[in-house]
Amino acid sequence: MPPRAAKASSSSNPPSSFSSSSSSSSTQVKRKRNHVKPAETALLSQQPKGAFATKTAKGKARDASTRPAQKDALELIPESSVEGIQAPDDDDEEEEKSQGERNGGEEDGEEEEDQEEFPEIDTTQSDQEDEEENVDGGQDGDQDVEEEEEEEQDDDDDDDQDIMAELQDEEDGDEEGYNSSDIDNWDSEAEDERAEAFAARDDASDTSIEQELNRMVKRATEKPDESDRKTNLLGIDQRLAARAVADDKNPDGSSKGIFKRSEITGEMKRVYPEIEADYDSDSSTEDAPNRVGNVPMEWYDDLPHIGYDIDGRKIMRPAKGDELDRFLETVDGDGNAWYSAEDKLMGKDTKLTDEELDIIRRLQRAEIPDGEYDPYEPTIEWFTGKGMEMVTPLTGRPEPKRRFVPSKWEHKKIMKIVRAIRQGRIVPRAPNTSKPQFFNIWSDADQERADHPMHMPAPKLPLPGHAESYNPPAEYLFNEEETKEWKEAEPEDRKTNFLPAKYSALRLVPGYQNFVQERFERCLDLYLAPRMRRKRLDLTDPESLIPKLPSPRELRPFPTTTGLIYRHPSEVRVRCLSIDPKGNWLVTGAEDGKVRMWDLAIGRCTATWDINEGIAKSERGPVYGIEWCPNKNYSLFAATTSGRVTLVAPPQCSTTSVTATSTPSFIYATSAYQPAVDSNAAETATTGNKAPVKWTRPTESERKQGVAIHISLHNNSGTPKQISWHSKGDYFSTVCPEATGGSSSVLIHQVTKHRSQAPFKKASKGSSVQKIVFHPTKPHIFVATQRYVRVYDLTAQSLVKTLITGLKWISSIDVHPGGDNIIIGSYDKRLAWFDIDLSNRPYKTMRYHSKAIRSVSYHKSYPLFVSTSDDGTAQVFHGTVYNDFSKNPLIVPLKVLRGHEIRQALGVLDSKWHPNQPWLFTAGADGQVRLWTP
Repeated sequence: MPPRAAKASSSSNPPSSFSSSSSSSSTQVKRKRNHVKPAETALLSQQPKGAFATKTAKGKARDASTRPAQKDALELIPESSVEGIQAPDDDDEEEEKSQGERNGGEEDGEEEEDQEEFPEIDTTQSDQEDEEENVDGGQDGDQDVEEEEEEEQDDDDDDDQDIMAELQDEEDGDEEGYNSSDIDNWDSEAEDERAEAFAARDDASDTSIEQELNRMVKRATEKPDESDRKTNLLGIDQRLAARAVADDKNPDGSSKGIFKRSEITGEMKRVYPEIEADYDSDSSTEDAPNRVGNVPMEWYDDLPHIGYDIDGRKIMRPAKGDELDRFLETVDGDGNAWYSAEDKLMGKDTKLTDEELDIIRRLQRAEIPDGEYDPYEPTIEWFTGKGMEMVTPLTGRPEPKRRFVPSKWEHKKIMKIVRAIRQGRIVPRAPNTSKPQFFNIWSDADQERADHPMHMPAPKLPLPGHAESYNPPAEYLFNEEETKEWKEAEPEDRKTNFLPAKYSALRLVPGYQNFVQERFERCLDLYLAPRMRRKRLDLTDPESLIPKLPSPRELRPFPTTTGLIYRHPSEVRVRCLSIDPKGNWLVTGAEDGKVRMWDLAIGRCTATWDINEGIAKSERGPVYGIEWCPNKNYSLFAATTSGRVTLVAPPQCSTTSVTATSTPSFIYATSAYQPAVDSNAAETATTGNKAPVKWTRPTESERKQGVAIHISLHNNSGTPKQISWHSKGDYFSTVCPEATGGSSSVLIHQVTKHRSQAPFKKASKGSSVQKIVFHPTKPHIFVATQRYVRVYDLTAQSLVKTLITGLKWISSIDVHPGGDNIIIGSYDKRLAWFDIDLSNRPYKTMRYHSKAIRSVSYHKSYPLFVSTSDDGTAQVFHGTVYNDFSKNPLIVPLKVLRGHEIRQALGVLDSKWHPNQPWLFTAGADGQVRLWTP
């Protein structure tokens, strides 16, 4: 207690009677809650003794209700409330001693020693003084004191357990309210100066001194928080619980966005803070310049560099001294050598920081490397106590596998970026490039391009000559005749576009009147000049551009004139024709559904067959296709009509048999027929698949005419419109382009076994088969759809090749007798020649017809082929195929055959070559079949 306060207390109050243990406990608790700072003591020491006691009593009476139960008030003083607080030192104590001596104090050495130690004020005596002075002062003071005592008594009753615990701590010598060392270390210089300055004021009165004292006490006190306790989801007090995230973070730790108005759209949008890579982030390793990765650095021992940076540039090896230089550095250096370590990644010594040195020292002493870590930190029971039980139980479930397996999605993202960098679409740290406002219209770059064979520079203006000088020589000036001639000539015929003139000085030269016109013409030269260099051919003879082809006279024989005309009754349209392998008979199929056989020697029709016999009149149709069997041992042909294929063995071709059913050809076609057993039912029973067609026996009247067998197709198979025989004569195929079932559009029939099959089980959408033809020597088949030709191997049952025709709609196809070349005709008036061994694209495409091509055909023995069209013509070509693979086929147009009339926009519908002679047969829509001969 300060000396003056002690004297004031002794003069006005009797000795204190609070000597019992209960009174002492209550007094110590009150003293711990309310105490006066040393600065207040310094202010009070400046006043007279009597006034000091009065003021103290009154001030304590007024502030009785504001005394909080708190810790040391020194810890609660805000820095802004006290100016110039400094740590105490010996000079301050001596100055305080001298100040007490100058004031003429009556204190002895012990009192001065107590004043230097800043002893705490005994609040027990102060409270007794306040009570006695308030009794003398009136009833108001008594009421305040009583209320204060009642409140304190209530607090003591409510916190009885806390008081007993605090008393136990005080008995142990550890007070929680304040520590005397805090008082000792308190620097009261600023408060003393403020108190002295206030006491020295002229207008200082008792009231003002009391107010200043209240303000000092108020700055050092804090009212306790008496609001209800708030808990988190776990039932823990929010003031005691650790904060998971800051106020600007979401519960999951992510940053909260701020709503701002977009400068582009004007709408509100959420803006998140920028992510800055610091030491704790995943990008903390980006500061390392050397990016060689986790590889042995011994690999770089023999190289001048030690690695590569992030841009792929080499990091050169730093200079390094020998062992002697290192020793001298430790002796004569600045001392950093003792605090350095070798950085193997960068190949140089790096000075260790104080934190790293501290970690090394702790590791040497077998201590925890982190100096801030407290292994003896008291345990916080987060889940102990009422209302703090753990709601969610802990689990011992093993970690999922995905936490240990690298993410494949991150791998894909990284590889996408890597590919973009390799392709040059992403350039790391690429400098910003900006094009100039004005640039050259001739090229994008202002600098000249490198010399290139295909580069053509812009035409340059001719350099000015002597005639364009402002003072040209006299020989460059025009006389009157030359001037008159220049003016009368046309602008394009003039030698120069200006008249030379002479001036004595450059300042006398007038403006050039043709300047704008010349600039405009220059812009036209740059704008309209060619951008590509083309070699110009200096041709004196245009005929030299035509390829050297042999003369048609050298390629004879080939058909040129009409030798014979086979007229059909009523000029019925002839759709198809065929020649027997021996070259003696001709069969034609007409629109009326009848097949006629002609004798080539005399040109007479010898037989007629009605293919639609036995079919209802509403279902009758024309003869769509007809073809002789290529086997010369048998005279047999097949014809197609609506839903039926008919095999006919003409008895006129046999010279030994008496009846039509006894000819070898008829027996060959009917030998496999079994009347007692239905072949289709047997096949269905054995294979389980329904037969695509039905082989039936014709009537007796038809058999007498040579009709051997009928092959009826199902309703979904459509109408067969093309027949193609195999070279051996046992198999033939039919094509139904309009078949609704994809597998039944192509059927292969075997004559000797009376069996039919569909080689293609499925047909892709839009791949309607138009034509089909067998390879002459290999087990291959050519299937022509609308735009493509596919080659299949029947033995291996696989696709060999696909030919890309480039045609819109294929109409006909034929194979060369050698089997390596084919010709294809289309409805878009083009003829394509394919060399199968050369390419899958056309070797040559010809367009000589003005309308759709209907048929194409190779000659079996002569290098000739033909194409017929709806324009009423037949184009005859010479096509030589060489055995030497280094030579391409020779194709020469020979003759255009005209003779058929166009009926209903249809011209020549079919054409066939004679097997032995260079004769051509053509069938037209005018009801005629013409024989063309050389």
